[in-house]
Amino acid sequence: TRPTTHWETSFGARAFGGFQGCLFGDRPMGTVRIATVGAGVMGLSTAVCISKLVPRCSITVISEQFTPETTSDVAAGMLIPPVYPDTPIHKQKQWFKETFDHLFAIANSAEAEDAGVLLVSGWQIFRSIPTEEVPFWADVVLGFRKMTEDELKKFPQHVFGQAFTTLKCEGPAYLPWLEKRLKGSGGLILTRRIEDLWELHQSFDIVVNCSGLGSRQLAGDLKIFPVRGQVLKVQAPWVKHFIRDGSGLTYIYPGISNVTLGGTRQKGDWNLSPDAEISKGILSRCCALEPSLHGACDIREKVGLRPSRPGVRLEKELLAQGSRRLPVVHHYGHGSGGIAMHWGTALEAARLVSECAQALRTPAPKSKL
Repeated sequence: TRPTTHWETSFGARAFGGFQGCLFGDRPMGTVRIATVGAGVMGLSTAVCISKLVPRCSITVISEQFTPETTSDVAAGMLIPPVYPDTPIHKQKQWFKETFDHLFAIANSAEAEDAGVLLVSGWQIFRSIPTEEVPFWADVVLGFRKMTEDELKKFPQHVFGQAFTTLKCEGPAYLPWLEKRLKGSGGLILTRRIEDLWELHQSFDIVVNCSGLGSRQLAGDLKIFPVRGQVLKVQAPWVKHFIRDGSGLTYIYPGISNVTLGGTRQKGDWNLSPDAEISKGILSRCCALEPSLHGACDIREKVGLRPSRPGVRLEKELLAQGSRRLPVVHHYGHGSGGIAMHWGTALEAARLVSECAQALRTPAPKSKL
């Protein structure tokens, strides 16, 4: 049997009761019923954006797994974006900037600790000079500059580096914070496994697919594949600066209650069990960059499967079976950039949902016979 998530035990019955009501109860005229499938950072942020951007709608998040059982709970949550080969750079920059601005506002508010959002300064270092010394996101993060010779002395194996301040957004705090926001605006939460998006046809007018790797089955998308990430969460409260090797394979990310050490990028690997040899390798690579980590204690291993594809899938699709129609907005495939891009792409997904809702509310023209 699957491990019971805390949402089933504490909210399951009530959420299902609410769902029964939204399934069979009388809905106000003109209310568009929207289901979001998936409760990681994509599903929850999209649901919150829809509740803000789409008037007269009811929204239900349906997922088999909720925090702390999602991939977003394992992610280090550093706002250092990857590059998606299939997506124009100006679009990636827009997504990143909207996400950075959203989280920066939270970091500067009384909500910061509750939401798990904080500013972190540090270094990205390279063993050879990168082709792109100034990445597309350099003017979005704070204080981006080339590292000085004196700073580089800390990393004798590295010849070039970038210093900047960015944000860290911690899934285990941020996801419950988003859930709270969603429920505060009247959204419902339901624990259920969806086998086919058509299951939702009778109960909902629009479906938003934020199922990540689940889209292999739900959307028949064979372009999406797992990239296994193993990390260590350790106690090393003296480590205050992030350090990231430019390859992205070795990193040290201090957070609110622990330091995340990584990592791995194992394409096509579905194994969720930690590998002790890999953990040893991660620790020794991180200690090479930050020798004080030899004193780290309370080492815990975590594994997550990043939902990767050549580009984020963010588009509308109209499913049809006979005369039945189901508008679907797909929003998944962020790979390692989920938290770095989530708010920007969620806003775009919510705009697509808004277009679907307007189309549903516009009566079809009568044919002239």
